[in-house]
Amino acid sequence: MTIFLSGISCLCFLLIGLRAEECSQGVLAKRDTIYVPEGGSLSLSCEVQHCGDIWTGDWMWENSTDKKSGTIKNSDRHRVTNVTISANTTRLELNIQRVIQSDEGSYGCRVTWGKGETDQGHLTNVNITAAVPSKRNLLHRIFICSGALLCFPIILGLARCLSSGVKPQPLPRTQSTYVAVDRDQPHPTPQPPPRRPVPKKRSTSSQKVPPKSQEKTEVVYADISKDALRQQSATREPPAQSTVYSSVKFS
Repeated sequence: MTIFLSGISCLCFLLIGLRAEECSQGVLAKRDTIYVPEGGSLSLSCEVQHCGDIWTGDWMWENSTDKKSGTIKNSDRHRVTNVTISANTTRLELNIQRVIQSDEGSYGCRVTWGKGETDQGHLTNVNITAAVPSKRNLLHRIFICSGALLCFPIILGLARCLSSGVKPQPLPRTQSTYVAVDRDQPHPTPQPPPRRPVPKKRSTSSQKVPPKSQEKTEVVYADISKDALRQQSATREPPAQSTVYSSVKFS
């Protein structure tokens, strides 16, 4: 009977020891250094083994250059979440959007247990580098250049079609008069043009004569032949004087 009770006691202590070895409270986080471009996103995580006890966890930030530190809370750019992995393990996650230069520093998890004790894991050093040009902007530029190259031949074709469709307007022609000369009819003798009256001078010199409108010059074309010139010269010769004969009677 004594041996039986001793065996049961040993088994209980063994189970308790195994449970203690399997579940130990603590914060699991690795020491690391990462580089994040300005304007990018940052994701950090650590695991807390709490063995089902009451606890609270926070993300701490410390900047050794400016000697600043504090607890990170949820905001527009910061997001702190707890993800349950098992009954004894929970993962703390920190996500930072649109990283800026002031986010540079050391980050780590800090856990406060139910009895008031605190525990903190290893720190992760975050360095903020210069912003990297976005791939989306590069793709936009490629699309814009490709579209411009494709539209250029279309614009040239439309311009050529429009230019070919417009007919050139004829230039104004000078008024011309054509005169047909009949060879059989005699040509009239050309007469000199009538003289224009000389305008009288005005007494007052202050009044200015308005400029005369320029008269349009008319071009006259005539068809003249040799026969017509001969007839014209015949008509210009004076008529021959006629001879009058009289008879004289003597009584």
